[in-house]
Amino acid sequence: MGSRDLYFSCDVEADGPVPGPYSMLSFGLSVAGSFDGSVFTPHDPLAHTFYAELKPVGESFVPEALAVGGLDRDALVAGGAEPARAMTEAARWVRERAARERAFPVFAAYPLGFDWMWMYWYFVCFAEGGSPFGHSRALDMKTLYAARAGVRVRDAVKGKMPRRLLPARPHTHHALDDAVEQAELLQNLMMWDGRP
Repeated sequence: MGSRDLYFSCDVEADGPVPGPYSMLSFGLSVAGSFDGSVFTPHDPLAHTFYAELKPVGESFVPEALAVGGLDRDALVAGGAEPARAMTEAARWVRERAARERAFPVFAAYPLGFDWMWMYWYFVCFAEGGSPFGHSRALDMKTLYAARAGVRVRDAVKGKMPRRLLPARPHTHHALDDAVEQAELLQNLMMWDGRP
């Protein structure tokens, strides 16, 4: 491995609040850029992406959570990817992309807590070789903004960010669309000097 980090923006759509009793229905990954400790190099967030829709792992779901992503749970029960296959393929894809860049893969999300919880649990439970991000190589864009802007975490919301930081793409609640959108947010945050 090299001396750089390679950031993978991720978004998850799920049918409940936590993995195990509930299911991750889809996820998207987008390569956002690399960082060598002093220089961040953005990547075209559409150039390298991964998307999967998964077969639910349980019967329970929260209708309001299911409605957010607009996915048809019955269709996923019948035709969604088996979690073991999807997570193994995703882990392999992450490792291969990082190896090509001679970099360490880093998971990034906004906010990190929700998406990391789902992806880490699914990687540990289903992927051959476990998590390509280890147990802690992750970056929370919300915290990154709060630290650079000098604001409280509770105020680190997109509605209060300077407009130039916000992605040009819409937030659609389709996991890949949102992973790409949030890759743009990460790029903007990594290259921002913190001034309003």
